[in-house]
Amino acid sequence: MKTNLDILVVDDDKVARKIVEKHLKKAGFRTAGANDGQHALDLFDDQFFPIVLTDWMMPEIDGPKLCRLIREKRTKGYVYIVLITAKNSKTDIVSGLKSGADDYLTKPIHPAELIARVHSGIRVLKLEDSLMKAQESIRQLSITDPLTGCYNRSHLNERLPAELMNAQQLSHPLSIIMADIDYFKKVNDTYGHQAGDDILKQFAGCIFREIRKKIDWVVRYGGEEFLITLPQTTASGAFHMAERLRCAVESTTMPAGEHHIQITASFGGSCAFFNDEKKPVAMANMIAAADKKLYQSKEMGRNQVHIDGFAC
Repeated sequence: MKTNLDILVVDDDKVARKIVEKHLKKAGFRTAGANDGQHALDLFDDQFFPIVLTDWMMPEIDGPKLCRLIREKRTKGYVYIVLITAKNSKTDIVSGLKSGADDYLTKPIHPAELIARVHSGIRVLKLEDSLMKAQESIRQLSITDPLTGCYNRSHLNERLPAELMNAQQLSHPLSIIMADIDYFKKVNDTYGHQAGDDILKQFAGCIFREIRKKIDWVVRYGGEEFLITLPQTTASGAFHMAERLRCAVESTTMPAGEHHIQITASFGGSCAFFNDEKKPVAMANMIAAADKKLYQSKEMGRNQVHIDGFAC
C-alpha cells in the first residue's frame, strides 16, 4: 500500500482542518476535506477513503455518529477511523471507540503524533489487505479444478442459476456448450494417465484461447468433459464458437510426456432465449438439452457440433 493514499479530514472548523491537511500533505499523503459529517458521507459516495480523521464535536452529525454511519456503509475495503477530540477522560475515549473508531487523537494535535497514528492505521490496512487476498486465494482454490484451472462443479451449481436469472431479467440469450474429448480412455490406456492429464490441460488451454475473457467461463464437468457458459450468446453464436474450438483442437498436435498426440472432440450445446412471458429456466434442463446434443455428436461419428435452441 502506497504512503500517498487518500485521507479524509472531517472538521467544521476550517482552520483546524487545513492545519491537519497541511501536516499530512507534508508527510506525502493525499487529502480531502469535509466541513461536516454529512459532507463526509457525500464524499464517500463518490470516492473510497481508507483513512478518516474526524473531529468529535460537529453539528448534526458528530464524530461518533459519523463513525457508526461509515461502518454501516458498504465499502470496498476497511476504513481506519481516528477521532480527534478535546475530551480525554477514559469514559469519553471508550465511548468513541465503541462508536466504531479505531484510534483517537487529543487536541492540541502534535504533528509527529498525527503522522504516527496514521502510520499505525496503514499497518492495520496492510494486514487487512493481506487477509483479504488470502481469503480470495482460498476461495479461488475452493471453486477451481486443480489440474486444468477451470472452475469446478461447485462453482457451476452456484453461478449458472444466477447467470440464467440475469439473462431472464434482461431478456438476453444464454448458451452453454458441453465439450467431450473423443476416445479419451484410449489415450490413457495407450500413453498413460500422465499423458492423459497433459491432454486435459492443453484441451482446457484451447478453450481458454477461444472464449471471451471476463464474459465466458469454463467448468470441468467431469473427467474429459467440459462445460462452457456463453452469456448474451445465441444458438448460432454458440455453434460458431464450438466449431472454432473443434477445428482448433483437430489441427493441434499436443505434447504428452514423450509423445505427441492428435485428438478430436465432440460438442453439444443449448441456448435459452426468453420470450415475452419470461418463464424461468432450470439449469438442469439446459444441461440435459446440451448433453443430448453432445450424445448426438458422438452417435453421428464424433468430432462434430450440434446445438439446440429453445424459447423459454
